[in-house]
Amino acid sequence: MQGTLPGYPISIALIRNRDFLKLWTGQTISSIGSRITREGLPLTAVFVLGATPVQMGRLAAVGSASVLLFSLAAGVIVDRGSRRSIMIGADLGRAVLLMSVPILALTHSLTLAHLIVVAAAAGVLTVLFDVAYQSYLPSLVQPADLLEGNRLLSLSGATAEVIGPLSTGVLVKLLTAPIAILLDALSYVVSAISVWAIRVKEPLRAPAVHESASTELLAGIRTVMGHFALRLLLFRSVMAFLFMGAIFAFYTLYAIKTLGLSTVSLGFAIACGGAGSILGGVFAGRIAKRIHWKYSFPASALIVGVTQGFFPLASAFPRWALLFVCAQQVVGDFAWTIYYVNENTLRQTLVEGRLLGRVNAAMQFASRGMISIGALAAGYVAAEIGMVNTLWIGVGGIAVSTLWLLPLVSYQELKAER
Repeated sequence: MQGTLPGYPISIALIRNRDFLKLWTGQTISSIGSRITREGLPLTAVFVLGATPVQMGRLAAVGSASVLLFSLAAGVIVDRGSRRSIMIGADLGRAVLLMSVPILALTHSLTLAHLIVVAAAAGVLTVLFDVAYQSYLPSLVQPADLLEGNRLLSLSGATAEVIGPLSTGVLVKLLTAPIAILLDALSYVVSAISVWAIRVKEPLRAPAVHESASTELLAGIRTVMGHFALRLLLFRSVMAFLFMGAIFAFYTLYAIKTLGLSTVSLGFAIACGGAGSILGGVFAGRIAKRIHWKYSFPASALIVGVTQGFFPLASAFPRWALLFVCAQQVVGDFAWTIYYVNENTLRQTLVEGRLLGRVNAAMQFASRGMISIGALAAGYVAAEIGMVNTLWIGVGGIAVSTLWLLPLVSYQELKAER
């Protein structure tokens, strides 16, 4: 393979690929559901249960801890089993879990402990779905179409980032947070049906021979650590998402209680981030063609880090708070989408199919798994120094994490170092 990522292929071949379209549809609907869950559970905690900052930190931490504890095992499961079946099961499982929230809320039996259990279990199933679909894509498209496939799938997440928060904000205002979560549960059922409709057979994967459980579990991390570029991306993810936990833990509470945004305004701001992601998805292929990946990775990561500063800065300008949050969402999500599309394509290009699930899971472990540690610590730090100061610590850590990617600039060749 050459030193650059694949170019900007024409998408007409994918548009005519019915099985890819089914995956795209299912992943889009599942992404919308994930966004409603992401916003709906914290809003339920704030408005229905009156959660404190420490409790919000625990809720965010436990939801992300499931990624930390389960992601490596998810990679083994995805590499051993049918990736299509895993996606269907993950969707149906999340539907059942989320249906319990409105039922308990309507009977006045809902507790923070139940929300934490739902967040943790849904997090496990989301990891399974995400690792499975990222590993399933190479079975549906040609290698030359991977970048374009990832670009189109990123548009799903971007569209979900617009529809999910906007609909959540409106639904919470009109129908309450628990009912919004009920509609979310139904979206997972629709997603499962879309994935079930895929008919292409997965290629046979050679089973691992004479591998112990620990060897199989850690194979993804060893593969990533054995490649220079993937190793740096892993280290950057660990640091960036550790500090991202501070922002993730308080995003809803800070926006509503400190900045005074309504649920509709907050939904609009997050939807603006979706618009930024859509732009990122539209231009990701063209940017990958014109800018070498070893430059685009550190540049997009730095933009993501710097723009996070708009969020705590908004507290100093309350009249313009919504504008600051929207700016952070638009620019940050644009840069993040560029980074995400290139990272997914790089892994799918370099890693052989039998290991791809575990490599994708290793990156999930290093990214979303770290949020749990950061969120839990942030809850206690905020109790001592306040939410705004804690958010600034998170911003600084995310920006500094870009330093891990600077050695990429001098990296000469993209090759498989297995």
